[in-house]
Amino acid sequence: MPGSETVAVTGKKIILGVTGGIAAYKAAELCRLLVKAGADVDVVMTDAARQFVTPLTFQALSGRPVQTSLWDAAQGDGMEHIHLTRAADLLLVAPASADFLAKLAQGRADDLLTTLCLARTCRLAVAPAMNPEMWAAAPTRRNLDRLRADGVAVLGPATGEMACGETGPGRMLEPAELMAALPGLLGAGPLAGKKVLVTAGPTFEPIDPVRGLTNRSSGRMGYAVAQAAAEAGAEVCLVSGPTCLATPAGVRRVDVQSAADMREAVLRELPAAVFIAVAAVADYRAAAAAEHKLKKQGGGLTLELVENPDILAEVAARSDAPFCVGFAAETERLAEHADAKRRRKQLPLLVGNLAQDTLGRADAELVLFDDHGSHFLPRADKLTQARRLIDHLVQRLS
Repeated sequence: MPGSETVAVTGKKIILGVTGGIAAYKAAELCRLLVKAGADVDVVMTDAARQFVTPLTFQALSGRPVQTSLWDAAQGDGMEHIHLTRAADLLLVAPASADFLAKLAQGRADDLLTTLCLARTCRLAVAPAMNPEMWAAAPTRRNLDRLRADGVAVLGPATGEMACGETGPGRMLEPAELMAALPGLLGAGPLAGKKVLVTAGPTFEPIDPVRGLTNRSSGRMGYAVAQAAAEAGAEVCLVSGPTCLATPAGVRRVDVQSAADMREAVLRELPAAVFIAVAAVADYRAAAAAEHKLKKQGGGLTLELVENPDILAEVAARSDAPFCVGFAAETERLAEHADAKRRRKQLPLLVGNLAQDTLGRADAELVLFDDHGSHFLPRADKLTQARRLIDHLVQRLS
């Protein structure tokens, strides 16, 4: 859905908050992209941000004066911390430092940007940027939990190499990634106002405290679908089995382990307008997981397995069932098995692929099955395929 962010941003008034950190240089490119997409951008900088990038840079890019002080008597009636957000559609802080997040979580208002956040009447989103150890620190985790509970959208961070030379989570999302999250934040796009629930990744069914049953799903397809749905303006909840993937911008993530955990999380998140079951949920689990690690006994080991609940079938059978999309990874006779699964579970749309051509790969070849027949999606990277799927889903919904 490339270009959807431009449609979402055109004519919108956005306040871009910039805090101190080396990632402030990325905020300059983000400002440029926002203006290019047709947004009116007011930039507010903290004193620390000015140590990395000058206000003149943002003034040149935005074409508007940059606000830096709560005490600037030359600005109107001195109430800019009140007036600025009254006409704004979004207040986006990028980068958001650990110190700024702490102030925000505590409700402090000791400079123009924190005061704006507290006095705002528009949506607030933050794009964290900090050292991996700072990101993992207990106070930062508590602050983020508080902010999410307060309705603040947390975008990222990504994982990668830092300016300090360390590698890990804490990199600010790239400007293009933040732009892709704007339709959902601004309530624009073909899925605006709709909640989309996505499952992704494998499940892990314990055999004993250290072993379990799982599968080779990487979660990439499910995460791509969640991102594409957010780009289309949806409120997206991603229920994820164990993966090492970063949460897509604008997506709320719920982590689970077993199929039972995933079922509980999905049912808790309903109702929703759309449910897209991408996760590779284990069909079976151990009838009883051992309390202690199983030891070799000099012979074979027999496990008694029982069926896991069919989450998709259960959701599709509800009286308030959302528009349900299933996935079928087959190893042979794709059309026969996938369409039979769709009809058995009474799904309006099912996505089929051959497991041996998809697992562990960054691209995929898909076939969509619905009441109108089959629709082939030629091989492409998984985000492209996810966007094609969301486009098709939007057509079906309308």
